[in-house]
Amino acid sequence: MRDAYIPHLEWTVAQASALRDELVQLANLNSGSFNVAGVRAVAERIAPRFEALGAQAQWFELPAHRSSADDGTLRERAIGPALRLRQRPEAPLQIFLGGHLDTVYAADGPFQTATFSDDDSLHGPGVADLKGGLLVMWLALATLERSPWRERIGWEVLLNPDEEIGSQGSAPLLAEAAQRNRFGLVFEPSFADGNLAGARKGSGNFDILIHGRAAHAGRNPEQGRNAIVAASRVITAIHALQRDGVTVNPGYVRGGGALNVVPEFCLFKFNVRTRHASDEQWLREALDRIFRAHGGDGIVFELRGGFTRPPKPLNEAQHRLMDWMLDCGRALELPFEFKATGGCCDGNNLAAHGLPNLDNLGVVGRDIHSERETMRWSSLAERARLSALLLMRVASGEWSWT
Repeated sequence: MRDAYIPHLEWTVAQASALRDELVQLANLNSGSFNVAGVRAVAERIAPRFEALGAQAQWFELPAHRSSADDGTLRERAIGPALRLRQRPEAPLQIFLGGHLDTVYAADGPFQTATFSDDDSLHGPGVADLKGGLLVMWLALATLERSPWRERIGWEVLLNPDEEIGSQGSAPLLAEAAQRNRFGLVFEPSFADGNLAGARKGSGNFDILIHGRAAHAGRNPEQGRNAIVAASRVITAIHALQRDGVTVNPGYVRGGGALNVVPEFCLFKFNVRTRHASDEQWLREALDRIFRAHGGDGIVFELRGGFTRPPKPLNEAQHRLMDWMLDCGRALELPFEFKATGGCCDGNNLAAHGLPNLDNLGVVGRDIHSERETMRWSSLAERARLSALLLMRVASGEWSWT
């Protein structure tokens, strides 16, 4: 590592301590995916930091999120805005940085407050996923902007409001960004052991609406067609579709009502994770076979949903970025490895549109998506230095992306 980088990285560490209260305040702003005001509040709180670096802000109101309600009707729910911030869009090398504003914690849930359980452990909603990552991103860019090499690269930040629900509304913005940038850095939390994600599985979310026929459970049950019974058979068959690289998780069932009525409707939702693009067609064909086997005679299946995030395989460009980041880790005496994972994120979307990216450069966290969510506080400075060093090495010309 060049000595010229060292003073800038020392500045990074010095600034991190001032972000302690800021991160607590960000986490205390509830930004569950459907808390429109809360998501906007987080964006409005963090935007001035990027604007102070010289970035131009652009806000995007996104279409409502569509999903199946318990009765099978299509429900539309409003989501918050996306925020794009761009600096030096005329520079020859453009780099994308991404993170999300939303969390999995609803506004009426019990988990609303962040607290330090000890000097290095912050426990709270979204502290790791992804509000700590937002500050890592900003601090890395702030370090770059103090360096003498900043003019050589431009950067684009996208903060989206719906990553936790599949980035349905922000997908076009991710696709656009993938076309005008050379590589991407996404600030999802690192693994609890400090390692980073390499290959990622793809993901799909599906709804199956099972339609039967109502009847009196005592007088004429034989004239009914029990949607819950049909659903149980289909759920068992779909769960049995597990194979190498493919996992299926039945996650939601609603149906029935009065116990003296043969239920005419049941809703079943499931998630599937895939390793290869070909797994998607295999699953759809398997679902068709299951529907043929268990449908008919008054039972009708209706399928909604699909694959929202393709698998993210490792190609030459991905390996190049990974090698750069590993070298930065060695220079900073911060050892880590890249490991394959079944999780997915916006990095999948970006890769699907041709943008190589590293996608969990945020803080080191554990127990995300639960009320035990915790981040290691000292990792904020650690990870900001890591990304800042990579940005400076590219901006200085030490590394060239051609």
